Amino acid sequence: MKLLLIHAEKFEYEVRQKALEEAEEVEEAGRRAAVENALVCFTTVEGVDEGNLGWVVSRAADEVEDVAGRLGVRRVVVYPYAHLSPDLARPAVAVEALKMLAAELESRGFEVVRAPFGWYKRFTLSCVGHPLAELSRTVRPVEAAEEYAVMTPEGEVVPVSKYDLSSAPPDFQQLVRKEVYRERGAGGRPRYLDYCRKFGIEWEPFSDQGHMRYGPEAALMIDLLSEYAWECVKALGIPVFRVKGTNMFDLSVPAVKQHAELYGDRLYVVEVGEKRYVLRYAACHQQFAMLRDWSISYRHLPFGVFEVADSYRLEQPGELTLCFRLRRFLMPDLHILTRDLEEAKEVTLKVHEKIYEEVRKAGRDYVSIYNLTRSFLRENMDYVRRLVEMEGKPVLLHFVPEGKYYWVINVEYNIIDQLGRPREIGTFQIDVGNARRFGITYVDERGERRHPVIIHTALIGSLERYLYMLLDTAAQAEARGEKPSLPLWLAPVQVRVIPVSKEQLEAAVNIAEELNARGFRADVDDRDESLARRVRDAEVKWIPYIVVLGAREVEKGLLSVRRRSGGASQMSLEDLIRELEERLRGYPRAPLPMPMLLSRRPGY
Repeated sequence: MKLLLIHAEKFEYEVRQKALEEAEEVEEAGRRAAVENALVCFTTVEGVDEGNLGWVVSRAADEVEDVAGRLGVRRVVVYPYAHLSPDLARPAVAVEALKMLAAELESRGFEVVRAPFGWYKRFTLSCVGHPLAELSRTVRPVEAAEEYAVMTPEGEVVPVSKYDLSSAPPDFQQLVRKEVYRERGAGGRPRYLDYCRKFGIEWEPFSDQGHMRYGPEAALMIDLLSEYAWECVKALGIPVFRVKGTNMFDLSVPAVKQHAELYGDRLYVVEVGEKRYVLRYAACHQQFAMLRDWSISYRHLPFGVFEVADSYRLEQPGELTLCFRLRRFLMPDLHILTRDLEEAKEVTLKVHEKIYEEVRKAGRDYVSIYNLTRSFLRENMDYVRRLVEMEGKPVLLHFVPEGKYYWVINVEYNIIDQLGRPREIGTFQIDVGNARRFGITYVDERGERRHPVIIHTALIGSLERYLYMLLDTAAQAEARGEKPSLPLWLAPVQVRVIPVSKEQLEAAVNIAEELNARGFRADVDDRDESLARRVRDAEVKWIPYIVVLGAREVEKGLLSVRRRSGGASQMSLEDLIRELEERLRGYPRAPLPMPMLLSRRPGY
């Protein structure tokens, strides 16, 4: 596909007469259009594109988005133009590609005007006239084979074009089809969005786009995830320091500016007077600014610095997704300082193992993308093979240009969600550039100052993405005919006590108070509703344990317990406490974030 990109002050066209028998049908409203301040994309779909259309269209959209972003333009005209190449695709394929390109750009938040294919058209164009106003781009499908390969569990590297994808696990097939060939899924509305509403996870309409708010239940879940991320970090077995800091950094500071330029174009920038500040997109800025002031010896290494950092990325409006793609999110960021690349490789093997341990505890598994240079793979083949061997399944290798990034390897861990889409959750990178950029040093055995190699990782991903994964896991369980649920430790209410009548209310309150005093979250449904209605409402809220308390239970000192995970029994309060203790061992605790009695809560 070839693109001629013109930044136009004004552009207008009018359809005159058919140029091809296969011309699109055009309604009267589509025969003319006029726009201002737009990026006009004169587009030629080539014959070579036909075998890999999805990939070509996605890469073309990347190019358009990149140029439009640098121009600050959100309006795009897709204009078929057969004069940029002698190798033209068949008309039906060209029409399909142009429609796909327009739809892809719309999904990324652009206002798109698409001119009809196969017609002679009059057009007038007023070019803005600056260095970026006239650009051309070529997208070749052969690039997919050049950029990607597969490493098998046996350590063999196979070009993606020669890899038998049909023999791979289904999740890996979906990853390759989306990442390499840019195939679009069936789409649809994901079920997890309904679960978000259930627990009070919503967009905040009084803020910028992409900012979330959390009701009492959701706020508790986020706080628990924050502490759980800290527990995961400590479990790596290396010294870790927990810190806190600011989220605004001065772009006139060379290190901040250079890091921002390396990160890319999705920066949240705030202007205060004549100063420009970037809102951090991870904990890097704050932790690096601290570490440059620390006196570090080789004896201290390796060690980590951790913060749950409120982070900001100016994602495009069309890409924003509740809990997954946000403009403001919480990243449990760990940076581990190591002496050199060899030590970094050894530490990342522990990181890799821990990342997989955590996702499997959640009942899921990852399919991975290893972004790396060809030279890094060639020089560190045994290390990469060890990573893949630990996964026990194929991984996708994505080759990036030499020297473009501050890291030498960047591993992305993806789940395949309910709609069949790869979704990145966890990550790690080996960073060989930022210690020098920020002036971070340590003193080695000879008393000389050296720059450490830094590992970046979020073991469970951002807090919101980890929660998204758990909700998507529940959606997939529901699709299999199972009851959707959250892990017990994360359930906002772990035990609901339901008195059969008012005569058992005092006993129910005493039981709930005892459970809360022991570190569990228990409430009492004291509403004037039928027993069946109250049990059903507890089921709707995914309460893991429902305790029904009638006169017989009070008399015998037993509890009728229904478990969401399956099974019902009569047991003593102490037996229930022992069961809860066993299931919650190793997980963070937090008190009930709302009144214990349901009658005191708005909305009940």
